[in-house]
Amino acid sequence: MRILHIGARCDGSVAARRTERLIEAVGPKVEHAIVAAAGAVHPRIAVSVRDDFPALTGIPTPGRLQRIARAMQGYDLVLSHGWEAIDAPMAHTLFGQFLGLPPLVHHEDGLDAGELAGGSWRRNWVRRVALGRTAALVVPSRQVEALALGAWQQPPARVRRIGFGTVLPAETRKPRPDALPRVVKRKGELWLGAVAPLQPEEKLYRLVRMLAELPEPWQLVVVGEGPEREPLRADALRLGVAHRLHLPGDIADHAGAIALFDLFAVSSDRNRLPEAVIEAMATGLAVLAPNIGELAETLAEENRGLLTPPGDEQALAAAIAKLAGNGADRRGIGEANRRHARAEHDAKAMIAKLRSVYAQALRRPSLP
Repeated sequence: MRILHIGARCDGSVAARRTERLIEAVGPKVEHAIVAAAGAVHPRIAVSVRDDFPALTGIPTPGRLQRIARAMQGYDLVLSHGWEAIDAPMAHTLFGQFLGLPPLVHHEDGLDAGELAGGSWRRNWVRRVALGRTAALVVPSRQVEALALGAWQQPPARVRRIGFGTVLPAETRKPRPDALPRVVKRKGELWLGAVAPLQPEEKLYRLVRMLAELPEPWQLVVVGEGPEREPLRADALRLGVAHRLHLPGDIADHAGAIALFDLFAVSSDRNRLPEAVIEAMATGLAVLAPNIGELAETLAEENRGLLTPPGDEQALAAAIAKLAGNGADRRGIGEANRRHARAEHDAKAMIAKLRSVYAQALRRPSLP
């Protein structure tokens, strides 16, 4: 069997890991090809990259859409991902029957606040047409499901709500104080933690400024690597908190590091849900972040009110300061997140649901 992934992300987001886990779960009996929208495919993932695939951007002329449609020939199943790949289901809807194309399942996630609030009339209209002949539409949340059934006018039988899945850490796992290189959590310390590449777009300098307003026991630990390491250190030195900022680099076991955190923070306004958010939830942490994309519905209801408007650094700082000073609220919200993550975001359950959707599209009892 041959599966073509169009527009799949390879940027460390939960959407990217969903594709990777699916490929790993299906195993070598299926040949996978990918047209990546962002990032590079991890070397361990057995997939070929379609560098020859027609561009997914540009004016959707009949000729360009037909070239996209012809590039889907020869596969058994096509999986398209997000608005960036919407021309693939559009081409499939227009030319699928004529060219005898395989079934296509579209996945929608990573919507920004504007789209989640109703979207533009143009995008809504395009989706109505483009998704007209898809075998199924996979959405990650009730909010996107409501859009699909309403503004996008998709029939209920086509829409499948499947949450993002993460390999959840064992509930019995106890954190090791020396789980991070060159950093040991000492008695009495409280850790505000983040997992993010040290890149300008992550706006980690916001957390350094917030650290300066927190009481002395609080430390800031950012797991990740990148060019912002020295600028962040310089900011911390200028603010007098260099001794409380820890940048251990990137590590393979994010869950082991997160288990040491007392609060989890996201400082970026990027419309990308990091997988570490769900790992933090499963560990029993409250999450402080801008209200971006599907983050609100990913979190437990008790945590959603803590999200702040994107770009409002002052509001995020106030939310962190408030929760940093209230251990009972931190633990209560963290426990609600833990229960919600295990009920809604388990990777095994997600993969099983996706396999079922794909098998139905192929009219088979199961995938190989």
